[in-house]
Amino acid sequence: MTRPYLANKLQLDPVLIAEARTIANDIVAQVTPFIFSHSTVSVERTIVRMFGVNGVNPEGIPFPNVLVDHMREQGLIEDGAASLIAKACLHYGKNPQSLAEEIDRNELSLENLPDYPLETLHEMALGLALPAVTRIKEQGRNREAMIGSLGQGAEPYLYAIVATGNIYEDIIQARAAVHQGADIIAVIRSTGQSLLDYVPYGPTTEGFGGTFATQANFSIMRQALDEVGQEVGRYIRLTNYCSGLCMPEIAAMGALERLDVMLNDSMYGIIFRDINMQRTFIDQYFSRLINGFAGIVINTGEDNYLTTADAMEAAHTVLASDLINEQFAFLSGLPEAQQGLGHAMEINPDQPDAFLYEIAQAQLIREVFPRSPIKYMPPTKYMTGNIFRAHVQDTLFNVASIMTGQSIHLLGMLTEASHTPLMQDRFLSIESAQLVFQYMRNFGDEITFAADGKIQQRARETLQAAVNMLITIRDTGLFGALEKGMFAEISRSASGGRGLDGVFAKGPNYLNPFVELFGGDANV
Repeated sequence: MTRPYLANKLQLDPVLIAEARTIANDIVAQVTPFIFSHSTVSVERTIVRMFGVNGVNPEGIPFPNVLVDHMREQGLIEDGAASLIAKACLHYGKNPQSLAEEIDRNELSLENLPDYPLETLHEMALGLALPAVTRIKEQGRNREAMIGSLGQGAEPYLYAIVATGNIYEDIIQARAAVHQGADIIAVIRSTGQSLLDYVPYGPTTEGFGGTFATQANFSIMRQALDEVGQEVGRYIRLTNYCSGLCMPEIAAMGALERLDVMLNDSMYGIIFRDINMQRTFIDQYFSRLINGFAGIVINTGEDNYLTTADAMEAAHTVLASDLINEQFAFLSGLPEAQQGLGHAMEINPDQPDAFLYEIAQAQLIREVFPRSPIKYMPPTKYMTGNIFRAHVQDTLFNVASIMTGQSIHLLGMLTEASHTPLMQDRFLSIESAQLVFQYMRNFGDEITFAADGKIQQRARETLQAAVNMLITIRDTGLFGALEKGMFAEISRSASGGRGLDGVFAKGPNYLNPFVELFGGDANV
């Protein structure tokens, strides 16, 4: 999903870029022992889900929650859900779904189960895990086969949003967007779902600001996009959000239902949703392990930094965060080709030469991450409700995208700051982007930047500032840097936020077969 390597138009110092990556790796390495020695209730629920436990009880509580809550209440969680379920399946001769349902009815308990050799539990857990692993592999093969037979759009891929709250209405909007030219459909998640410590169940027809992320909704939209892809003759990618308190659970659901792109950031939930950082760093590791194995491209959220901080002053924070996100992704075995690192066009358009500085930033991100499918976000902060001015700003965004070889192009909407886009608004945005991309398809290959001109100077200054910031973060520690509000000018506490009570230290006999099966670190 990425353009060929672009020439070093900015004349960046490769030694400085390598140093930035080394420092970012050092930062992640400081957090790694904590990640590997701890788990969370959401990680354990993910294991339960991939063991085949699904559905809700009569009170509407998801059975994965029922099972993991029972483990916590009995003080058994430190060995992990996989070990306990394997032991219970051996003892009771039941499958995980039956165990969950009987525990919910207080007909069965995981207390006082007999001991089994660790090798026996490991073998049982691997057997329970294999059906999900097989299905995820099959979904990956289906994706590759459909791309091979249908083809796909040209980069930058046009990324369109639907957000009605009703999955069936979303399908209508998505089909229209695909026929208009969209390559990626993102179903915006209902406002506040990231703060729920459970995943809603089944198809949903109500949601504020978006549609609930459920496995049923994923399946319904996947089928619809496969159908419309056949109609238009190209593979259509599906996006949703695996972020928040259920980050790894939603990643697993996306892998099982063949999503192609998932919003997954190592720090977004901490900064913008006040989710505890300890919880988030553990959850993002396992969620990215799942995404990597499933062939899902992650999108990170650095564009959001510039909605709270000034884009001229804080451009380096975007690059520094991208570099940290990259190293967290490598820790989970996620290759560059699946790292849709984010940035945005958010400089005040009244700033003299703002477009030059935007080109500098876009080209900088592209050159530092030449093999990653970079996600470029449209202007939003300085939209006024004037649809004509907005359309001009979005057109300049389209120009910047094609000039600098971006990969995933989230469409700007002329009605930004006015209302939720209508289908005709999306049509105008797609038409504008297609026109610019066609007119300027190879324009970026034909131009160079003035030696030591404003673009090159701005990019070099931003790179150096990012390196300086990374050095400070390494000295402070990532937890400390987040407490100081070094990203997006928002401070968070290491012991505050939502979800800390769901973090626990692993016991000596902790077991998670999916880490092994998905190619993760054997020590986890």
